[in-house]
Amino acid sequence: MATKINPKFSEELKKYGAVNMNACYNCGTCTAVCSLSTTDDSFPREMVRYSALGLEDEIKSSLKPWECYYCGECTANCPQTANPGELMMSLRRWLTAQYDWTGLSGLLYRSLSFTIAALLLVFAGVLLFANSVGFDAERMLHIGHYFEMTAIGTVLLVIFLPNLLRMWYFTIVKPKVKAPLKNYVSALSDLLVHMFTQKRYKDCDGDVHFRWLEHFVLVIAYLSLLFTTVFLNWFGSQSIFVIALGYIESFLIFVVTIDFVGSRIKKNKSLNQFSQPSDWLFVIWLLLMGVTAFLVRLFIDLGLIETQQWMYIIHLTVLAQWALIIVPFGKWTHFLYRSFAMYFSKIKSMQ
Repeated sequence: MATKINPKFSEELKKYGAVNMNACYNCGTCTAVCSLSTTDDSFPREMVRYSALGLEDEIKSSLKPWECYYCGECTANCPQTANPGELMMSLRRWLTAQYDWTGLSGLLYRSLSFTIAALLLVFAGVLLFANSVGFDAERMLHIGHYFEMTAIGTVLLVIFLPNLLRMWYFTIVKPKVKAPLKNYVSALSDLLVHMFTQKRYKDCDGDVHFRWLEHFVLVIAYLSLLFTTVFLNWFGSQSIFVIALGYIESFLIFVVTIDFVGSRIKKNKSLNQFSQPSDWLFVIWLLLMGVTAFLVRLFIDLGLIETQQWMYIIHLTVLAQWALIIVPFGKWTHFLYRSFAMYFSKIKSMQ
């Protein structure tokens, strides 16, 4: 079967954030400086060539875009300023759109106006809900708690599970990788390790260890706050331990995301030079999640929430936009797909 070439693919990738990729003249500098490259693996050069030729099927079947942690060395050393690191980032966005059966990821990545419209639609929905319960803080808190639980389950079953199956089909089934069930079971430990620690990131050269630590703290704090609010009912709990735990988790999210936002504003690193709307949405909404959750609990403890319902309405808006738009269709998915890419890569290596 002949390989399908799409000469317009580079134009498509520009919509996902690729910058000056056609300036590449295949010198191989990016591979030479990449600490994750080996003598048998032309990384990231292979993806650069696939992108230039428009070999979409080969890119969809590859896990390499997810194996890149964007340390920035390839972009910093590229003699043609072809920004190979940003290309790998754009490929991750493009792949997210390919995995997504709804097609919404692609629309959100390609269109800022569509993203803004979606955020405003969710905001309008929150206001309608608040109005329907008479802006009663207690009822909003109660229903909001169940909304969060329902949203998590729905996104997992309706969005993430089908999308992960599509990713598995593109990378394992379609390339006809013969992997017995025991390989899937044996590789599960790698899935969990990479999901919670992203330990391969530490193999990168340069000043990455502090950034890895920040990501690690953020992941643990975010997942812990999710557990605390959903399963321990932080806003409704009277337990001093649960209340203190939620404050600490939301504070940690605030501290790390403030640093992320500051880095994107300063553009002092290669990975922050060409921030896309999805990058800003991820860090800003995560920051808002931590801040508004902290303030809602503070208002509850100070006895102000009954008369200052607006605080919870703001938090619920941020929460709903995060749960319905950013988590299932935005950059947050990279955390999930990268973890499963490491899992599938391990399965392939066991052949």
